[in-house]
Amino acid sequence: MKTAAMRSQPTNMQDAASREALILEHLPQVRLIARKIQERLPESISIDDLVSAGVLGLISAIDCFDARHNVKLKTYAEYKIRGAILDSLRDLDWAPRQRRRLAKQIEAAISRLEQKLQGAPEDDAIAEELGVDLDTYRQYLVNTQGLTLGSLEYAGREEDGRELISFLADEDSPLPSEAVEQRELERVLADSIRKLPKMERTILGLYYQEELTLREIARIVNLHESRISQLKTQAILRLRANMRRVWPMERGA
Repeated sequence: MKTAAMRSQPTNMQDAASREALILEHLPQVRLIARKIQERLPESISIDDLVSAGVLGLISAIDCFDARHNVKLKTYAEYKIRGAILDSLRDLDWAPRQRRRLAKQIEAAISRLEQKLQGAPEDDAIAEELGVDLDTYRQYLVNTQGLTLGSLEYAGREEDGRELISFLADEDSPLPSEAVEQRELERVLADSIRKLPKMERTILGLYYQEELTLREIARIVNLHESRISQLKTQAILRLRANMRRVWPMERGA
């Protein structure tokens, strides 16, 4: 028995060493994701706190990763890292209720106008619907900027904390109905994105697909960085308003 135990020890040590090496290898990915999230948050939120939460997500990704699912570790880790950071922010409840209420008021105004106009309303129309001038409305967008974190995952009711993504089937689900629902959700979201004004659609593409910073996007489209931030926030609020209307959470319950 002693010989068998001694024989297994190097394997355990090798596993631990490999795990630690993977953690160190992917730490820059954690910092990158944390920095991108922090730039949308108040200065009071520490980058170190975000990185710490992200590291927990990374460790979870490494421990749960299964190469048989034909997904790269980096891709899976990004999902887990970002999720862990967003969960930590939700636990902090860093955003005052007044800001959350303001974001919902903007979404409601956008939703009413879209139904009335049968299209995407301009900034001035949204401001008028809210009963404020254009400058005040744009300041509202600045104030609600950080509230759009993870907003597409949480496109339904936020009060109960249920993620829209949690109602989708996983890859191993045998139920055809769930697979159909996932494809339908993807179609609805893609259709909502296509209906966005061209500039907002461009900004979302550059930010989420190309992973450019707001400053880099500002240089590309020749607008001030603060205006890019406003348009990105407005685009996401449009998507949220539309998803609330066309994809009620009870649908997947």
